[in-house]
Amino acid sequence: MVSTAYLLRAVWDEEPPATARAALQTCVLRLRRLFAKYGISATVIEAVPGGYRMRCDTETLDLVRFRALAARAGSAGDPGEELYRLREALALWQGQPLANVASHLLQEDAVPVLEQERLRVLERVCDLELAAGNCHQVLVDLYESARRHPVRERFTEQLVEALYRTGRQAEALAEYRTVRDRLRDELGIDPGPGLRRLELAILRAEELSPAPPEPPRAAAAAEPAALPAGPSAPVRTAHAVPPVPAFAGRDADRRAVAARLTAADGPRLVVISGAPGIGKSALARQTAHEVQESFPGGVSTLQLTRPDGTPVAVEEAARLMPEPAPGRRLIVLDGAAGAWQVLPLLPAADGAAVLVTSRRQLAAVVATHGGAVHRLDVLRSAEAHALLAGLVGTERIAAEPAATRELAFVCGHFPLALRIAAGRLLTRPGLSVADCAAWLAADPVARLALAEDAGLSVPGVLGQALDALAPELREAFLRLAGRAEDASPPAPDLAAGESESVLEQLVEAGLLEDGPPGPYRLHGLLRIYARWRLRAHETAAAAAPR
Repeated sequence: MVSTAYLLRAVWDEEPPATARAALQTCVLRLRRLFAKYGISATVIEAVPGGYRMRCDTETLDLVRFRALAARAGSAGDPGEELYRLREALALWQGQPLANVASHLLQEDAVPVLEQERLRVLERVCDLELAAGNCHQVLVDLYESARRHPVRERFTEQLVEALYRTGRQAEALAEYRTVRDRLRDELGIDPGPGLRRLELAILRAEELSPAPPEPPRAAAAAEPAALPAGPSAPVRTAHAVPPVPAFAGRDADRRAVAARLTAADGPRLVVISGAPGIGKSALARQTAHEVQESFPGGVSTLQLTRPDGTPVAVEEAARLMPEPAPGRRLIVLDGAAGAWQVLPLLPAADGAAVLVTSRRQLAAVVATHGGAVHRLDVLRSAEAHALLAGLVGTERIAAEPAATRELAFVCGHFPLALRIAAGRLLTRPGLSVADCAAWLAADPVARLALAEDAGLSVPGVLGQALDALAPELREAFLRLAGRAEDASPPAPDLAAGESESVLEQLVEAGLLEDGPPGPYRLHGLLRIYARWRLRAHETAAAAAPR
């Protein structure tokens, strides 16, 4: 299901007309008639509670066929068959996806993710060609891919290897040094270990024999790739868990979660909850990385929320749950929308430790299955400083300690906002921390967003969380934000005039903190976002024709 709110934003961006919902219904009606006119009966647009759904199969949508071919390739019996299926899947791509679609939202949200799905399959094709010794044949693909995606190091690594194995040592070294210089100049980082090992092998004149291809990652074809009119399948991965880049703080939480997951007296269930953008998934991944040696049966991750914010259907998630394996296992259920989504999956996790991340506290899950809930708060000042130093560089951050504290304050000490700010600094080496903080402070919500990744956007992430609420809860949250904004110290009583049921539902949704017997709290960044959204709606309403 694609929500009506998402479709409105996709068509009209942030300024839908007053008649947008009626116009959307007209659009759907016209599409249905168009399908019928051309005899397309298998693809039907259905109106469902909260939005629309379009049923497609491999005969009616090339993206579905692409994913089906990629999935069949992943279960192929030999590399030759896998390569054939993946080449067949790639042949379906012709030009840039949605090139004739003007929607800014789709160009920013859907197109990059679709492109990533194609690139993952192309990387696998090149791996298989290199393993088969077809270095000359794969050079055309690699030259184009490395040029178009210069910071995607795997393509450069494959290109350097192919050049070296075809006797072109000088060209291989030149390609390596070109990407090394670009990474240093534009991002301030060095190439990854794979490229560095290749450089050393070339300098030592070592022989690089064809390596057998690694088995494809679990459900590689089901990783995020989203045409919003048919959201992507969830992600399931089962492989070594890398550390989270520049992870900082959360020491007590990491120790507590790790202790429960690895307890000797049997499986454990732990829920990490908190506000959107507060770092739940990062904590889960970092903890999984640190405890993975305690789980010889493997660590599997299942993504329960699609890139557009819609939850994965229980039936689909159940199909992707990992099969039982020898040895103790850890299963990470990331981005659960509620207990209704988690409870049906737990029987398939029998005997495994389960780590769940959710904005909700999932009281019904721990009440029926035991376990613990870890509610995350914003980072402390020292933790925010460490996160920025790990991302931007210790020297650059240490040179402006006061400005760094101000930048962390502007970001509300939220890990999501801090990483976005770090991205701004990394792509602008001449920008001072003080200037970055001042620039963000002028319009923190609108400017805390990176266009190339919808997941690195404060208005995007917080907007999805707010749009997922029932209308009465959304209005109550905006009222509370206005009350907190307008009041002067001492802190206002947010509970005044609101029913306890509404307040508790907002706490459960991750948008309020604490509550009885203490006062309710609202994180500063959420309050600023709510005020920004209210102003945007008021401006749009004033500009709408009457």
